[in-house]
This record gives sequence, C-alpha cells and structure tokens, in this order.
Amino acid sequence: MKRILLLHTGGTISMSTDQRTGAVKPTEEHPLHQYSHLFEENIEISEEDIFHLPSPHVTLHNMLDMQKRLIKAIDEEHFDGAVITHGTDTLEETAYFLDLTLDSPFPIVLTGAMRPTDELGSDGVSNLQNAIWTALSMDSKDKGILVVMNEEIHTARYVTKTHTTNIATFRTPTFGPIGIVSKHKVRFFQKLVFDETYPVKSISKNVCLLKAFAGMDSTLFDALASTNIDGLVIEALGAGNLPPATLPGIKRLLNNNVEIVITSRAFSGIAQDIYAYKGGGKHLKELGAIFAPGLTGIKARIKLQVILEQDNADDLIKQCFD
Repeated sequence: MKRILLLHTGGTISMSTDQRTGAVKPTEEHPLHQYSHLFEENIEISEEDIFHLPSPHVTLHNMLDMQKRLIKAIDEEHFDGAVITHGTDTLEETAYFLDLTLDSPFPIVLTGAMRPTDELGSDGVSNLQNAIWTALSMDSKDKGILVVMNEEIHTARYVTKTHTTNIATFRTPTFGPIGIVSKHKVRFFQKLVFDETYPVKSISKNVCLLKAFAGMDSTLFDALASTNIDGLVIEALGAGNLPPATLPGIKRLLNNNVEIVITSRAFSGIAQDIYAYKGGGKHLKELGAIFAPGLTGIKARIKLQVILEQDNADDLIKQCFD
C-alpha cells in the first residue's frame, strides 16, 4: 500500500460560498475531508491541517513551517509522495520556496482551486485527485516541486498565475507545462535541465519587489534606502531596462550593499543585459545589478531571500542567478 501525506493550508479549495451574501469564505471544517472515498483503496492518505489561511495571509515563515513538516516526513516517516492544498494567489511563491529549500526522495505536489467546493463547476476535488495521482507516479520523482492544476503539471520554478478567476489560470510562459494528467494517467514530456537546493532554517532578511513604469524616478528607491532592506528585485522594462531617473536611487542602494536583481515585467521571455544606453541592461549590470533570466519578479524575490539566508551568500549571489 502506498502512503500519501496530504497537508491542507487553506485557500479557495478549503472555502464555501455564503448562500445569503455570495461571499466566499473559510469554513470550520475543510470541505475536502469528505472526499477521501474517491481515491483507490490501496492508498493510505494521512491528512493534516497544518494551518488554515487565505493565501494572501501566507508569509515566508508559514512557508518555512511547511518545509520543516516535509523535512520531518522525509527523515522519519515512510511516504511515497506529498500533496499540499494551497490558495492560488501565492501558491507559486510557496512552491518555489519549497523547490529551493527541499531535496525530497519522493514527489511533492501543490494544488488549489479557483472555485469553492460548493460552487457549480468547482475544480478543487478534480485538482486534488490529479495532484495525488501525480504524487504517486514513479515518473514524478527527481523533477523538483510540482504544481498540478487543470490537468496540467508545471514546475515550481516557472509556473505563474495568469488570470484572476479562470480555472485555467496557471501557466508556464515561454516554456510550457512539463506534463499532463489524463484519465488517471500521468504523462511527462519535459524535464528541468538542472535543479538546485539551499538549506534554510530561518527567515531573517528583508527582500522587496518593485515594478518599473514609464517615467519612474528615484522616489521609491530612496524610500527603500532609508529602511533595513537587504535585497531588492526590480521587474524592469523590456529585457531588463530602467528609466534614467531611477539611477541615483539604484546607485544609493548598491552603495548600501543592497543586492539588486533584475527581471522583466513582460509576460514571456527572459531578462538579459542587451542595451548599453543609460539605464539599459548592460549599464545596470556594470553598476552591480544581477540578472535573473527566466524568473518572474516574485520568483526572483523568493530566490534572493533564500540565497541571502545562506552563510556564503556573497559567493553564491551572482553564480546562482546567472
């Protein structure tokens, strides 16, 4: 008999609709508990409500709690896979945090729902089934943390939420999903070229995220320079460019030993140091900014946070992004 660890953390997948007001809100008991009979009899599912939070309430410390529970499962218990149900707003951040900080011998899959369990067309139970089948598949091993939604399998590194309400919201721009779940069958057709793991035992650094816009100046950068910020990720324009008026603030942060990582605000493509004009990618790299090709701003923030928590962060910081 195979064993699955099922960790519930909250989110829409754990919510119901108030029939009087139409508001979607958490319920006293996780509604998915009543669907355990849907899975094969030769599967033992160990369920735990690790916490019960809407995903906008989830912090890096909550992510660390999930990581520690999974480390305990890896070290002390005999599981064949693990599934985490999670709200979709920050699911991709939790998935990537776990991807960077765990080296698991069994598959770990995150899933959620865009519609509560009592709403017509709810996707929660279907997503949970597909996530469990993916976690049970031998082919899911050594592929890092996976995200399963709407019958697609994505890597934690590249998946992102692309629509506010549509059930087909999770996509992997540029690269696409690495597999699908069809009629209980898990099929992979891509694999990550490399993986990376960094041990993290605490969260102590302060890393922020800004999005560039036309006419942006140094106001926000100057405000951050007056705080105890340790790192900053900028979703820059195009392939990784910024308006020239931002440069005084950026230089001030770099002089304060704040690590600055550049990504692109564009939906697809990668950030690169292409342009040599003032504020262009090559100029920013010459000043000391680091480029994160392929990562979204929120993923780059998670990675910068994890790297800065390492004892040898100064040595790692450039090579781990390049």
